[in-house]
Amino acid sequence: MGFKNQVARSSPGLCWPDSLMTLYIQAFHLAAKEVSKGPDKSQTRAVVVKREDEDACLSKCGWGQAVTAIYRPRSSCMQLWNGVNGLDLVGTEHSQTTELLWSAIGGFEVIGLQYACESSPASFSFCNIANSFEERVKDLISELNLSEKIQQLGNTAPGIPRLNIPAYQWWQEALHGVANNNPGVNFDGPIIAATSFPLPILTAASFNSTLFNRIGQVVSTEARAMFNSGQSGLTFWSPNVNIFRDPRWGRGQETPGEDPLLSSIYAANFVVGMQEGNELKAQRNEDPNFKLKTSSCCKHFTAYDLEGWGGVDRDHFDALVTDQDMEDTFNPPFQSCIELAQASSLMCAYTRVNGTPACAHHKLLTKTVREKWDFHGYIVSDCDAVYDMINDPKYALTLEDAVADAVQAGMDLNCGITISNHGRLAVDEGKLSEEEVDRALTNLMLVRMRLGLFDGLSQTQIYRNIGPQDVCTHEHQDLALEAALQGIVLLKNDNTTLPLSRETVSSLAVVGPSAADEEFRMLGSYAGIPCTYITPAQGLSMFVSNIDYQAGCSSIFCEEDDFSDASEAALGADAVVIVVGLSLSEEKEGLDRTSLLLPGHQQELVSSVARASKGPVVLVIMSGGPVDVSFAKDDPNIGSILWVGYPGQAGGQALAEIIFGERNPGGNLPITWYPESFTRVNMTDMHMRPNESSGYPGRTYRFYTEEVVYPFGSGLSYTTFRHTVKSAPAVVVAPNLQQQACYHEHKFVESNLIQCTDHDLNRCEDSSFEIQIEVKNEGLRSGSHVLMLFSTPPGSGRDGVPLRQLIAFERVHLEAESQHTWNLVINACRDLSTVTSSGTKVLGIGKHVLSVGDDKHSIMFVAGSENFLETQATSKNDQVLFSVG
Repeated sequence: MGFKNQVARSSPGLCWPDSLMTLYIQAFHLAAKEVSKGPDKSQTRAVVVKREDEDACLSKCGWGQAVTAIYRPRSSCMQLWNGVNGLDLVGTEHSQTTELLWSAIGGFEVIGLQYACESSPASFSFCNIANSFEERVKDLISELNLSEKIQQLGNTAPGIPRLNIPAYQWWQEALHGVANNNPGVNFDGPIIAATSFPLPILTAASFNSTLFNRIGQVVSTEARAMFNSGQSGLTFWSPNVNIFRDPRWGRGQETPGEDPLLSSIYAANFVVGMQEGNELKAQRNEDPNFKLKTSSCCKHFTAYDLEGWGGVDRDHFDALVTDQDMEDTFNPPFQSCIELAQASSLMCAYTRVNGTPACAHHKLLTKTVREKWDFHGYIVSDCDAVYDMINDPKYALTLEDAVADAVQAGMDLNCGITISNHGRLAVDEGKLSEEEVDRALTNLMLVRMRLGLFDGLSQTQIYRNIGPQDVCTHEHQDLALEAALQGIVLLKNDNTTLPLSRETVSSLAVVGPSAADEEFRMLGSYAGIPCTYITPAQGLSMFVSNIDYQAGCSSIFCEEDDFSDASEAALGADAVVIVVGLSLSEEKEGLDRTSLLLPGHQQELVSSVARASKGPVVLVIMSGGPVDVSFAKDDPNIGSILWVGYPGQAGGQALAEIIFGERNPGGNLPITWYPESFTRVNMTDMHMRPNESSGYPGRTYRFYTEEVVYPFGSGLSYTTFRHTVKSAPAVVVAPNLQQQACYHEHKFVESNLIQCTDHDLNRCEDSSFEIQIEVKNEGLRSGSHVLMLFSTPPGSGRDGVPLRQLIAFERVHLEAESQHTWNLVINACRDLSTVTSSGTKVLGIGKHVLSVGDDKHSIMFVAGSENFLETQATSKNDQVLFSVG
């Protein structure tokens, strides 16, 4: 067979004779010459041959130093060099010489073909690119026997040699850059690193939807380059869009935060960047099976936000969630992924939801996701979640039961081997039908078709030219820096401590276990190998050459109690920067926190150094989750506090640029920072709303009723912004309940329950109104600023109604003493509704208070006659009646 796009590996114990090695290299020279003469060198693909038994072969065969030969696509020469252990031969296009040589070499196995339909594509109808994806998938499935079908339902899908279908690994990760903590990605080929962006919790702090999308575009480009270099698949199980419900959750750093709107907008923009490589459009793609750049998976559906607390772990936790909380908190980001971004994958969580395993939940996976949200893609289990179902005898007495429950509920792919090992027996025992297997397989193969994996190297491969030259580019690395700059949050700045001046600060004490960051803490979880890495100490050294670095603590746990060296450094410096916080030793997948305080004696370190300092003190908190820094907030010796999240590869440079005023901070907290007293709250209590009788305080800024350290949305600037609502209606006639129901339920309205006329369906859109908000930069520095529009609905804080909720945001940049007008259209049904205890969205009648910054405007929503069609423009000052019928 031809071997372009193959990866081969030597069998252990077998060595090549010198003559054969020489002949093989000569053969690749011939192949290179043949390809360099071809009309389209961009279609060349690489073949990598690697020895697994390098040391044994070097000694047994007497090769000495092995040789590496590499031929890169779009190159016209072969490069050879010595000094690499093991033998790597990278060849290109299929040729008779290389094929004959390949077949003559013993002791090698083919372990990967990138594309199906490269050899004799006309033999199979599923290879005919003139047919629709649906037709091709139907034909493909008809060619498979039951055993072959079942084996394709695991994440490590084997090849089917008789159909020239390669093996495929579904599991790749790209949370904030292509990651290598998964079986599908490696950095052992031409690409040795990828751009590492900040963790989503810091990116979300930018409140910049364009940035969310641009990061997705860059990640998908580098992911395609990895695939084209034979180092990755194309299905990436990112983003994580679970709501950061509890501040102790170890995976909160992976999410966009606690707010459903922010999380939904992040999800939609990132997914579109990943899948389509362009901006989020106003309208959905008419063809739900449009071609994909990469496949993006929104996870973990749904109500998953606990690793282990109080003896309960995620594999056994039953999340008891009300319809009200499900509708207005936990599900919106996933709905946005599907309805707005048309994500091609969804991952169901480990946990049970109201007694049913999430991956066996027919109401959620089929009724909600596929039927109500119109999902076209595949649903994958979290890894080993199907196996975990045997821990719940109500649903799975045997692994065959677990397989049947999951597939029948709507799951298509098992991350793990449970379906591969037990699927056939489930069918044989009559628990699962072959038709149900075909349904799951159809969803999977449609995604592989949409990715071009069954198109060979035809001209339809529009991403075939993306390669190593498109990874870690200056543009990509600049964006990683920009993302960190936009996300960093200034929480305290007494007496304008910041920015520091390079003219007055000639010496700097840099203190703290995270300042030198030898453990790559800034990358956080689900990271790959970064293109570069700039620590806080290195970044600060770009501005001040005289730096005295003292860790103060030997680790993030800070078990020391003698900080004399750090205090002495502070006493001798013009200014002090203290970098403390958390790391993956404190918060990560599988590990929740038990305290919101700084670990160990970090607080004592901070206070000791601040007391000793003769100059300004800047405290930097590096963490994913919130930290109770009340001591520092109230300490007059600490002038400024910055939160930097986990800022990625350029985090140190971004921090330094903000500290020294090269950039004006403009990030805002995407999470509430709670006091340590919050840890008394039961982490397994999923209720969002407070319960006065039990003393339960509720969760997130929308419902939490007690004091906070820093509220959601906090963020200062080096300049001052003033907001004014310039134009808005005073009174609006609300659509009636029938019309609201028709709008929210879309085409999923059950005809026997709700009858919707065209007027009913359009009423909410037709009653939209405009608001005009002016923001002015009153200071002498330019800066970026996030406009956040909140709504306080009628009855706020009572009967489950939120205290307030974010309904729109926009990030703008203003030069000194300039202004900007934000024009936005409000759809009252979409933007101002709240959710009742039954899970129904309703627009409250009465006064809605809209607020932006310190300015507020009230709108009275009234019930009115459907025959009242008068509409009048209004200004805030005139308070003229605004009516829509």
